[in-house]
Amino acid sequence: MKVRNIHKRIIDRPISEIGPLLHTLATDNDQIIATDKWPKMKLDNGLQIGSKGGHGPIRYFIADLELNKFVKFQFDMKGFEGFHKFEIMELGTEKTEIVHLIDMETSGIATMKWLFAFRWLHDAFIEDAFDKVENRFQKRSKAECMEYMG
Repeated sequence: MKVRNIHKRIIDRPISEIGPLLHTLATDNDQIIATDKWPKMKLDNGLQIGSKGGHGPIRYFIADLELNKFVKFQFDMKGFEGFHKFEIMELGTEKTEIVHLIDMETSGIATMKWLFAFRWLHDAFIEDAFDKVENRFQKRSKAECMEYMG
């Protein structure tokens, strides 16, 4: 089954502030993955091409990366042929888009796993990651928070 799953978020910050967050992936100070809710990303050799790892039951290796721009992970699991990718794109001097893309073909039992479990978990996982990035740049005083909450 062909799968193309895309998540996008526009953040009102320059790419110079968002791009470097990619390089915290799979570190103790991961600024993208919501590790308070989800399994940590683990990579055997850090963020470099060829490094193997994953998160939870999902296995992959880094196929390509460019400093402050993108990291592409090739799936390394039976029945999942393709990749997932985090990409950071400048939309303006104070607007940056963060994108997560899965582009893969599933086969056999992997199709059922995607349809009935992984897809829903993945969507929540990525939205939580994007929330973490966006919330990093939200600045509200305690008084503003109290006013907001009524």
